[in-house]
Amino acid sequence: MTTTLYQEPWEELEAILGADDVQRLKVYFEELSPGETARVISRLREDDQERLLTLLSPEDASGLDEQVDLLGKLDAQKSAAILREMEVEEADEVRQLSQFAPDTAGGLMITEYLVYPDSFKIGDVLEDLREHTDLYAKYDIQYVYVTSSNGELIGVLRLRDLLLSPRETPLTQIMISRPVQVRTVTTLDDLQHLFDRHAYFGIPVADEQGRLVGVVRRDDVEEAIGERADRTFLKFTGIVGGEELRSMALPLRAYRRLSWLSINIVLNIVAASVITFYQDTIAAVIALAVFLPIISDMSGCSGNQAVAVSLRELTLGLVRPYEVLRVLLKEAGVGIINGLLLGVLLGSVAWAWWGNPYLGLVVGGAMALNTVVAVGLGGTIPLLLRRMRMDPALASGPILTTVTDMCGFFLVLSFATAALPWVAG
Repeated sequence: MTTTLYQEPWEELEAILGADDVQRLKVYFEELSPGETARVISRLREDDQERLLTLLSPEDASGLDEQVDLLGKLDAQKSAAILREMEVEEADEVRQLSQFAPDTAGGLMITEYLVYPDSFKIGDVLEDLREHTDLYAKYDIQYVYVTSSNGELIGVLRLRDLLLSPRETPLTQIMISRPVQVRTVTTLDDLQHLFDRHAYFGIPVADEQGRLVGVVRRDDVEEAIGERADRTFLKFTGIVGGEELRSMALPLRAYRRLSWLSINIVLNIVAASVITFYQDTIAAVIALAVFLPIISDMSGCSGNQAVAVSLRELTLGLVRPYEVLRVLLKEAGVGIINGLLLGVLLGSVAWAWWGNPYLGLVVGGAMALNTVVAVGLGGTIPLLLRRMRMDPALASGPILTTVTDMCGFFLVLSFATAALPWVAG
């Protein structure tokens, strides 16, 4: 018998997929930790990832990742092919959930929950639980829901109340009436605020007619918020698609990065064009060429700090897009303090380095003013972009960099031009 040694775990997985060995595939994943499972799947080619989904049963596939999320990343033809391989009931459920946006209650909800009609008594529920023990053991059960004859949610039961109440007690007698519920279109931000206010494990989801269709869990909302934060960070750093793995196709990865970089280079050329109007000043005061990039970089850093705070507050719902003036006033204080301190520091360095106090005033003054501008813009640009229905995570950085560079170059060179007899002396 020949034993094949694989240097990397994904090489073994590729071999298993090539052999269509379903049983060996199950054993393989049972031996991997969750973190290693994610790493191995990410190293597969896209066609191997699709092959993996078709070989596993729907239940096993959902254990690796969310079926709806995975199918949503494939084109319509490939998604349809995978759905045809699934059980009819499972496929119908996936189709139903895929119609909702991923960052809404409908996209995050689960459809495995316990629900009973308002005509039931405690004994009826307990009898049903005993008869379907194996099935319900797979559910994440925290509450029992009560609906009317038309499926409208009218109450919720805690498991403790269910187990400790007499068998003849009607559900309507001990249920919590008019429970907190959300609609399928409720946004992720609103869900987060709701879970922040209430210590619930899950919240029922109803359609537009008030009929119970699912339950959204606290853990799923927190996970979705974390994933969105990751996407925002990637966009902020220039990954246009908001997600990139090195297992993706090379042309796609290059395009996602280059599309952002190409815009940046154009904007940087626009910013640098300011310098052409002050060539004589730079020729007369060579020291300015040393401080221009310092002022540009420091102002950009100050502005990006404000951008990061605004993006986070927008994500958490702590600030609204129309609160531009409030944010500007809040950032102005930080900008003035930091601008003065940084201006004094850089101006002192310029004075000590070149022995010219006027050069220190020009450089320090420009540094101070541009910091105030950068911080104010950094705090408000994300809000303005959100109001214009643009992606603030993707566009804030390039806009801020261009404006602060232009403003910084203009301030330094215009101050130096006005004080040229003393600065050049």
